[in-house]
Amino acid sequence: MTDIAEFAERIAREAGEMIRHEREQNTLRTDYKQQTELVTHADVMADEFITGAIRKAFPEHRILSEETMPDLSQAENLDTPLWVVDAIDGTVNYAYGHPQVAVSIAYAEQGRVQVGVVHAPFSGETFRATRGGGATLNGNSIRHSGATEPRQALFATGFPYTKDNLAPLLRRLDVMIHHCRDLRRIGSAALDICWVACGRLDIYYETVSPWDFAAAKLIAREAGASAGHFTEVPKGYPEDLWGQNNLVTAPGLYDRIRELLANA
Repeated sequence: MTDIAEFAERIAREAGEMIRHEREQNTLRTDYKQQTELVTHADVMADEFITGAIRKAFPEHRILSEETMPDLSQAENLDTPLWVVDAIDGTVNYAYGHPQVAVSIAYAEQGRVQVGVVHAPFSGETFRATRGGGATLNGNSIRHSGATEPRQALFATGFPYTKDNLAPLLRRLDVMIHHCRDLRRIGSAALDICWVACGRLDIYYETVSPWDFAAAKLIAREAGASAGHFTEVPKGYPEDLWGQNNLVTAPGLYDRIRELLANA
């Protein structure tokens, strides 16, 4: 796993340099997926670079990636190793010139994530974990905040591009605002989760796709945080890749926050 983690970090850093160069040196070309979700030419370019490197190094492995191979049924096939890739997590931030942007690469076997790398090219931060090996930020060990009181907890979440079913999300947001210290809306699920891992946040919850959270959730768990879901995962589906109602917190908050969100 160390070799795979080294490989994942190397290509994440190279992709990070690519997307940083594209934003700083070239004019971004933008489009929309499903008429609502922003995508730039750099998303596709970096995705093709990462998936191409994986196919060359591990031709027998499968890939689930946001831009070029977004077939979610891949997550249900447990027979061969699976790479889960988001070349630019935080595309809207990227297009608007914000720094909260990440390259996320996870490696899974039998539906369980074994390696996770999240690289933030504009802040120069690389989060990394291997299962059972702990989590690091730029090579230094990280740990969750240790928060235990919701009233003293800082939380993050996000909202979908489609706005036709916001009522449940707004109910949860109302409950969380009334029970927690404050909200941060960062715009990158991978970084939200990594920030819980290193104590910059205490709580994160959201429904997102596997490529948004697969690597970061392993990093959070290896940093001692609690990570799961506040609703049930369908029987037989790999929990590490189920995107509905993710919840990541400092351990002392998990049960209380799970209850609040589930009841909301």
